[in-house]
Amino acid sequence: MKDVLNNAKERMEKTMKVLGSDFAAIRAGRANPAVLDRITVDYYGTPTPIQQMAAVSVSDARILVIQPWDKSSLKSIEKAIQASDLGINPANDGSVIRLTFPQLTEERRKELSKDIKKLGEEAKVAIRSIRRDANDKIKTMKKNGDLTEDDVKLFDKDIQKLTDKYIENVDGAVAAKEKEIMTV
Repeated sequence: MKDVLNNAKERMEKTMKVLGSDFAAIRAGRANPAVLDRITVDYYGTPTPIQQMAAVSVSDARILVIQPWDKSSLKSIEKAIQASDLGINPANDGSVIRLTFPQLTEERRKELSKDIKKLGEEAKVAIRSIRRDANDKIKTMKKNGDLTEDDVKLFDKDIQKLTDKYIENVDGAVAAKEKEIMTV
């Protein structure tokens, strides 16, 4: 029974990490190197993440500087950024690429807020699915005679507490990200 609960906790923790990385990739008007995490560059025929081929730094609150180690990859990085859904035009000066993040409009903030809520809902669904899987495992164990009715009731309380805790964590993360978006 403990291993089922621990497995559920591990999976819920992974869900929170995924939510955190999804939130980091949302452009909030501030320069954040995490927005480049999902962009890969065709580097000698191999899709390569930008962070593996360049130094990425924040030079100003709204300017991201990408300095490739191999200057010949500058054009490839620029093309990959333009082809991405980032919505920012890179400025290439021959040695570095600068990404200037514009101030967010009220309309864009509301759009991002909806995206954040959607990601939060998806995380909650994943957490509830994990709870359902754990409950199914316990019911199977009860059918096999491995657990008593009292054990099942105790487990139901424990898994519900765990689920409620992680749902609360998701709500907190969503609220914090929305606040960040609305106050940038």
